[in-house]
Amino acid sequence: MKNQVVTELSEISTQQYKAIRFIAMDQLHRNYGALRQADPENDLIVFIENQGSLTKRVWHIQRTFFLISSTRHFAETLAEEGFTTLYLKSESFEEGFEKLIQAFPVTKRLAAEPASHRRLALLEKFDFQLIENDFFLTPKEIFKEWLAGRKTFLMENFYRNQRKRLNILMDGDQPLAGEWNFDQSNRLAPPKNYQWPPYLAHKRDKVDLELIAQLRTTYPNLWGNDPDESWATTREGALLQLDYFLQNHFSGFGPYEDAIPPASESWQVHHSLLSPYLNNGLLHPAEVVEAALNKFEEGNIPIESCEGFIRQIIGWREYVFGMYQHFGPEYRKENQLSADRKLLPLFNNSKATQMECVRDTIEAIENRAWVHHIPRLMILSNLALLTGVKPEAFLDWMSEVFIDAYDWVMVPNIIGMGLHADGGAMMSKPYAAGGAYISRMSKYCSSCKFNPKLRVGEDACPFTTLYWDFLDRHREAFIRNPRIAQQVRGLDRLKDLAELRKRAEFLFDQLEQGKI
Repeated sequence: MKNQVVTELSEISTQQYKAIRFIAMDQLHRNYGALRQADPENDLIVFIENQGSLTKRVWHIQRTFFLISSTRHFAETLAEEGFTTLYLKSESFEEGFEKLIQAFPVTKRLAAEPASHRRLALLEKFDFQLIENDFFLTPKEIFKEWLAGRKTFLMENFYRNQRKRLNILMDGDQPLAGEWNFDQSNRLAPPKNYQWPPYLAHKRDKVDLELIAQLRTTYPNLWGNDPDESWATTREGALLQLDYFLQNHFSGFGPYEDAIPPASESWQVHHSLLSPYLNNGLLHPAEVVEAALNKFEEGNIPIESCEGFIRQIIGWREYVFGMYQHFGPEYRKENQLSADRKLLPLFNNSKATQMECVRDTIEAIENRAWVHHIPRLMILSNLALLTGVKPEAFLDWMSEVFIDAYDWVMVPNIIGMGLHADGGAMMSKPYAAGGAYISRMSKYCSSCKFNPKLRVGEDACPFTTLYWDFLDRHREAFIRNPRIAQQVRGLDRLKDLAELRKRAEFLFDQLEQGKI
């Protein structure tokens, strides 16, 4: 049956297809992966909506909406192109694949190499021929060449290699404008009364609205506020978001990319909001980089903003994916700081905390399943690190609530960077900080009951207290680390260390009860 997505195998013609091409929900691009050489006349295109996964965990409703609606829209575009397109709802991928094999026992099965270790094992189990994953800019062999012989894996070294290899922002063999990165220029707090550009709203169509109406009853475990117009669910919408960023936010991206204004003032800041579309395939990194460079060539974008944005795509994003592949499937279980605390109530309820920065961040996630990288690292992950939350528990939560979350994204970012659970295999120091950092990069502290300058007493900021307590608890682990040893030695100058320890124990108790 042509020009229509079918949902049952019984609706599929009994003709012998040359190949079955399985398309995962994070490979939604016509020109890459298993669709790159697909033939509408001879190939059966298959999507599987995994009902078991959707019902067993507490996913954010915006994330679930985005993934399902994007996939359904994409399936429709393939059917309109003339492909026989099967969209199966199944209790598991295993069940769906078994049904396919029963219906087409001798037909060749093709799929693009998955980004996740679990999906790879599954496809191998069902004898899929794997097509090289080209949804990234760095082939596996090139990343392995970069890793070869290295004892440390600094992202900055990888990024510089990428700049040279891809010939991006280069002046011969030197970086354009004489600097590899402009981090020092890109850590500004926005001026008072700074005017952020308005946000792009994505209107909902019939597919979106029908799904929104069904979500709460179909998947009762969903968390967060109902889908709004923050996120596109089509390639056309993703391209509009890219253009809107380049026209309205690209210029100011660099200087304020680390700023943390209250979400009521700006939930987007100058960030592109492109990560969901890059991570599910609606946009390819090559086309995003090309568009950004073309805009930069027009002459109105500061090098600080262009370089900072490009670095996130060709540097950090590619590096994280490469490290995920390098560390392997067991890496997610690393816990070298022996953190064993249960997930704190505040992570699931913005009203379960009096800390203004945490409350606002969780509320923003409840609203849109998104905050940018600094709240993720320096508020959420920092709090989990300082309080000793079990890494896998925090990893699971982060994976469930963020719209752009995938295993390859979250495992290195949480285990390696956010929680330092790998003992430094990925990052050379833990990203631990007290209230002073949050005070410097945000306005939260001025309206919060806690004082970031105090480490003891009823008004002491929990981040400040717990930062020093974290160093105290892990003194032996960090005293020989040159990047944090000076702070550890600072413990010896604290005359109130005993009082601080008592304050920390009180905070742990109150946090576990959802009272601070």
